[in-house]
Amino acid sequence: MDFVRIYARVLGLLKPERPLAVLLALANIGLAGVGFIEPILFGRIIDVLSNSAGLSPDESWAETIQLLLIWCVAGIGGIMAGILVALHADRLAHRRRLAAMALYFEHVLSLPAAFHSGTHSGTLLKIMLNGADNLFGLWLAFFREHLSTFVAVLALLPLSLYLNWRLGLLLIALIVVFALVSAIVVAKTEKAQGRVEAYHSELAARAGDALGNVVLVQSFVRLALEARDLAAVMERLLKAQFPVLNLWALMTVLSRMASTITIIAIFVLGSWLHLHGETTVGEIVSFMGFATMLIGRLEAAMGFVSRMFFQMHSLGEFFQVLDTEAAVRDRPGARDAGTLRGDVVFENVTLSYDTARLAVTDLSFDVPAGRTVALVGPTGSGKTSSMALLSRLWDPQSGRILIDGTDIRDYTLESLRRNIGVVFQDSAVFHRSIADNIRIGRPEASDAEVEQAARLAEAHDFIMRQPKGYGTLVGERGVNLSGGERQRLAIARALLKNPPVLILDEATSALDAATEARIQKALDALMRNRTTFIIAHRLATVRQADLILVLQQGRIIERGSFDDLVRQGGLFADLVRTQFQGAH
Repeated sequence: MDFVRIYARVLGLLKPERPLAVLLALANIGLAGVGFIEPILFGRIIDVLSNSAGLSPDESWAETIQLLLIWCVAGIGGIMAGILVALHADRLAHRRRLAAMALYFEHVLSLPAAFHSGTHSGTLLKIMLNGADNLFGLWLAFFREHLSTFVAVLALLPLSLYLNWRLGLLLIALIVVFALVSAIVVAKTEKAQGRVEAYHSELAARAGDALGNVVLVQSFVRLALEARDLAAVMERLLKAQFPVLNLWALMTVLSRMASTITIIAIFVLGSWLHLHGETTVGEIVSFMGFATMLIGRLEAAMGFVSRMFFQMHSLGEFFQVLDTEAAVRDRPGARDAGTLRGDVVFENVTLSYDTARLAVTDLSFDVPAGRTVALVGPTGSGKTSSMALLSRLWDPQSGRILIDGTDIRDYTLESLRRNIGVVFQDSAVFHRSIADNIRIGRPEASDAEVEQAARLAEAHDFIMRQPKGYGTLVGERGVNLSGGERQRLAIARALLKNPPVLILDEATSALDAATEARIQKALDALMRNRTTFIIAHRLATVRQADLILVLQQGRIIERGSFDDLVRQGGLFADLVRTQFQGAH
């Protein structure tokens, strides 16, 4: 993404508040107009006063008063425009900054697992915060500086040529020098600044890794090593940054040198023209004012170009994430699923995460509502992938999945997932209260309903032992809870949601035998009269399943009841024999 395109996208994010943005833009144009009217009026007044010998005092005074009144009117207009910009530019920039963060946040959460597995969460957070801050600064500078600078430069050039083309050419030469120096420096430093931003992202990822795994760092005595590695990245960052800073510093020196030479040239040429009767003292003064103002505007523009250059890669990352399309989206015309019965059909479903390997191949099975299906097989056989398809975390490359006779892609994502409850093997929790974590599936649930779900999940007793009961914060990633406690919260969450379709992904794997036995009763009650899929490695937990699907390398190689599969003597029977022999 190039400089101009990124800046255009930054301004494009102001579209939701277009009327106010246009009003502020007009106010900036007014401010720019006042800026180049003042030198003209000042020069005219000087000409009137210097030529007063040929006029009566009353005539000189009347003309002077007329010019001063025009100046006052222009000044008052500028003050009013300045007040408008001062009052509303900041507010607009703050609102749009938060809106941009919300847009980014919602978009990132909608992106597929493949995106998140390839991008560190610390990097994503860094991109969001830096991008939003840079957007805020650019919007504020646009309304306070950029627009008035561009208008002033565009208006000054034809005006200066109209007043005196010789002096005007000097101003044009100054602009050309500024533009060339900027273009050369940007071209020479763009790739280097890209490497700098890559180091910034690496810093965020490394720091996020260490902070998210403090126990691992401390247990393996890696504090000094992690700090040393981070310092090494910082050293490489500075080594890449300093040459960029040197070139931009050189650009500043050259630009100021050109400005000083231009001022002197205007004074020398203006004096020569005045001595030959080709310009007036007032025109020289006006051009000196033009030059001073133009230099100030050009330096502001250089500052803008410099800031934009250093922010361009950060903003480019921000927009690149926004441009990443979610792999799973609502179809046009998708409808609300309402409350489903739970008849599930897989028809020749094939999924590939990449071209090298198929996750599931030609998967076909029917599950009437209320039945329990177990998916078993070696690690990597496609069990979790097939259930990810049911929740539309992925869409298959071929085949289709139906619930209640309708392709799940014809339901809205929100309504489909509202009908599916999941208890994961790795029970994820938010750094929020226990009650909030149980309410994830049903935010509107009452305290009594939350407590009832916790009791059924054998979680109430340990919750009441916490310092604040259901109001206790669980810590980041549930660090204040044991693995079994987190899993019981996940089961309570599914119980509270009460969905017609339930997925249990190793739901009791982190529990001791006694607790598992108690929770299994709650799970049996939960599974009754609802379609349930059990992903399990411990085969004793799937003995009562209506149907067991045995997967290997993404294909169903066996299907039937527990006893039938054992009698067949295939892979399932081997797995059962291995596990039960190991148990004895």
